[in-house]
Amino acid sequence: MEKRVSKSKHGLRGCVVIPSDKSISHRSVMFTSLAKGKSIINNFSDGADCISTLNLFRQLGINIEYTGEKTLTVNSSGILKYPEQDLNCGNSGTTMRLCSGILASRDFDTVLYGDESLSKRPMKRVIDPLMAMGADIQSNDYKAPLRIKGKNLTGIVYNSPLASAQVKSCILLAGLNADGKTTVTEPYLSRNHTELMLKYMGADIAVNGNSVSISRSKLEPAVIDIAGDISSAAFFIAAGLIVPNSEIILKNVGLNPTRNGIINVVKRMGGNIEILSENTTSGEIVGDIKVHYSELNSCEISGADIPGLIDELPVIALISTQARGRTVIKDAQDLRKKESDRISTVATALKSLGANVEEQSDGFIINGKTNLTGGVELETFHDHRLAMTYYIAGLISKSEILIKDFEWVNTSFPEFETLINKLYS
Repeated sequence: MEKRVSKSKHGLRGCVVIPSDKSISHRSVMFTSLAKGKSIINNFSDGADCISTLNLFRQLGINIEYTGEKTLTVNSSGILKYPEQDLNCGNSGTTMRLCSGILASRDFDTVLYGDESLSKRPMKRVIDPLMAMGADIQSNDYKAPLRIKGKNLTGIVYNSPLASAQVKSCILLAGLNADGKTTVTEPYLSRNHTELMLKYMGADIAVNGNSVSISRSKLEPAVIDIAGDISSAAFFIAAGLIVPNSEIILKNVGLNPTRNGIINVVKRMGGNIEILSENTTSGEIVGDIKVHYSELNSCEISGADIPGLIDELPVIALISTQARGRTVIKDAQDLRKKESDRISTVATALKSLGANVEEQSDGFIINGKTNLTGGVELETFHDHRLAMTYYIAGLISKSEILIKDFEWVNTSFPEFETLINKLYS
């Protein structure tokens, strides 16, 4: 599906409710499936990635039903069953990597596969530590499909070379059903939804700085209320900041300190953004965000900044084109291993729009402020975050832009355009 986007004439104004957090939605189905008893999940994401996780656990014998528009009831024996067919992870790296940790210790064999895009993504980062725990995994040169033969696992002490919530979560979920203690240490703290939810559901888990340890545990069923996804909110934050005459309120957004890096960066750039309220729901901090159009200044984004905003970097690069001065984004080489090579694709797209962008091996150098010209066709490369970033770029470009394969936004944010249009009314 092609999407044409034209410059906003009057700005974006109003209030929208940000849809469910994708990371927490994945984990809510996985963890409640491991807990014996009845659990309730409220505000579950209807993005395609999370539906892949839901369907996968149904194949593993878990009774999961919709009892409301976005409410799931999970009735589980706490025991996963042998699936009659291979397990399809769709486009979801979270599904494949986290489920690898869960399935490696079961008493049956499984195959995890995905679509063309997922089949190109690196799995060595989870295969190696799992095999160090005793797992038996065969792969296509460390890529999907993954053939997992269930084995008894033993806990390890693992010093991760990268800060990755998917790697950390995979190892912790393997440790949940392994002999002894499992400890993971990261160079920087990545998002901690797994640790918070496991603790909320009664796991024997302890956090010490950038290290987290877990021992074999039985999870308890729970009621999980899922907040809005800050990675989805990021596109509206960007629009509010860079589309003239905009003022937006974003309701019910997750404000987990390991995920709110975009808010911290925007404040460093002089953005007019404020938190209107905060509360804690199911172990997570939640609040409302108000964003005004702002005159922005450049900054450096690197090191410990990166894990807390890795998914937001494409739209942060767009924001940086509208900031005065030289913005440097570095230490983000993992962007090259996402749904697309997000360093190359974003740099190429922004340059075609008229921005002054230099591609680096681990990020970007962006010189602003530049007026985006538009008048181009942009490829999404099956990457939902690129599609939404380019849409926001179209709102400030002089001439209309055309985005190819825009339907990939449905991977994480099927309501995206509907909510944008609401801010025009």
